[in-house]
Formats: sequence, structure tokens, C-alpha cells
Amino acid sequence: MKRTISTDDAPAAVGAYSQATTNGDLLITAGQLPLTTDGELLDDEPVGEQTRQCLRNVEAILESEGLSLSDVLKTTVFLDDIDDFDAFNEAYSEFFEAEPPARSAVGAGAVPKGAAVEIEAIATTE
Repeated sequence: MKRTISTDDAPAAVGAYSQATTNGDLLITAGQLPLTTDGELLDDEPVGEQTRQCLRNVEAILESEGLSLSDVLKTTVFLDDIDDFDAFNEAYSEFFEAEPPARSAVGAGAVPKGAAVEIEAIATTE
């Protein structure tokens, strides 16, 4: 059975979606923008710092359910500009040093709210 997840430790949803959902086996986050919990968009920061904030948001959602980044099976990354890939990848690697999840990275051409990056994750709850 589907259950929605919400935590004050990550930015509130800014539309008709949940921060995450779970069916008890998998937890799936919504795409996380580089927003702080206060709602500040870090769109003026370099892509590396935006990536870190996105992943801190993913991490907070996982932790609200007793999970961690080590439980992530797959991420999907949307980059405003694919030329930012190297800077993104450097920051991303800080969060997944050992046994990183499967990942897709897409040059989206436009990310919501003018951000440089958006990251979603699928984690196992087992």
C-alpha cells in the first residue's frame, strides 16, 4: 500500500506532489531542487553546491524513514547544462564514495525554478 512521506528536515513540496512515497519495499523521492528547508533556492551557487543541497535534501527524506544514502539503488539527475557534468559529478561523489547507486544523468535544458540540477532517488527499505 502506498504511503506518502513528509519531513520538515527537507524543503516542502512546491506543487501537487509529495516529498516521497513508499510501498514498504521501496522509497521514491520526488526530484529535489537545491532548496533549503527555509525555501531559499540556491540558484546563484555553483552547480557543485547546488548538487550538495539536492543530496542533503534526499538524505533528510531518507533519514526521516530510518534510511541512509547507502540504501539508494538508483538516482536520476537532471542538469540544466550537460557541460556542468564534471562539477556535478565531483560533488555527487562526495555522497556516494563506496558502492554508488545506479545513476542516469540527463542534460534537461531547463530545470524547474532556474536551478542547475535536480536529483531524485529510489531506495530500498529492506
